[in-house]
Amino acid sequence: MRTPQTPLGRLDGLLFFPVTAFAPDGSFDPAGYRAHVEARLAAGPAAVFAACGTGEFPALAPAEYEECVRVAVEAARSAGGTVPVLGGTGYGTALAIEYARAAERAGADGLLVFPPSGADGGQAGLIAHYRALAAATPLSLILYQRDQLVFAPETVVELAAVPNIVGLKDGRGDLDQMQRIVSAVRTAGVEDFQYFNGMPTAEATQRAYRAIGVPLYSSAVYCFAPDVAQAFHGALDKGDAATLDKLIDVFFRPYVELRRRHPGYAVSLVKALTVKSGHAVGGVRAPLTEPDPAHVEAAWTMVQQARAALA
Repeated sequence: MRTPQTPLGRLDGLLFFPVTAFAPDGSFDPAGYRAHVEARLAAGPAAVFAACGTGEFPALAPAEYEECVRVAVEAARSAGGTVPVLGGTGYGTALAIEYARAAERAGADGLLVFPPSGADGGQAGLIAHYRALAAATPLSLILYQRDQLVFAPETVVELAAVPNIVGLKDGRGDLDQMQRIVSAVRTAGVEDFQYFNGMPTAEATQRAYRAIGVPLYSSAVYCFAPDVAQAFHGALDKGDAATLDKLIDVFFRPYVELRRRHPGYAVSLVKALTVKSGHAVGGVRAPLTEPDPAHVEAAWTMVQQARAALA
């Protein structure tokens, strides 16, 4: 069995993926970003994942990325310093290492590693990529399966033996494949590996994920309605099926159906609703486009209906 050698530790609770704030001229807005992160830290997340998918990682220049992670780290430390901060990294191996080193300089505790892009070396290539990244940084690494990237169970077993590769996030939604991964890693004797549901609105599927051994999930809803997100998480922990069903019926199901109406809404609609909630985080960067204002109003009505149902 491996011996973990990273400072991240086990995560337990709701995971916050902040949107990245942009000024009216489109530049990164550190003050707006810090205000957003600080406000949501007050609601009690288990970790902050800065400059990741919801935070438009692919749209950030390297210097902006480092500043973004640094601001999140500073906000977490000013709030008591007990909430870990992770940054995103991705692209090919050389660039992934550069982003990892930028996150290190910014004070991050770990990295969410987006799939490598630009080449397909099969499972052997994935192993080489992630081993090289793990060797280049002491930070805790969480693998991220999404889009066209699929990890074979035996690949995850091999990577889980690397001391600073600590988990796997799934954004594909194939529960059969995830069950085989969880079983294979468990059978290999790696007991401290962590699993995350990374579907765009993870609450909609989390009961199914938890049943197969995937207890953690990222909540985009936490950006604009932390009370609703925490109510769902609390009901999940308590096994409160009535509250879970109510929230699925009045909010999460209709919200997911609305989110699916346009490409990019998993980020752009979340950001517009974050603005609607009172956070001046600006718009999205190209190639994303702003959501239909009518869709934003419809989604915000759903939030109010969820709050009324909880009340």
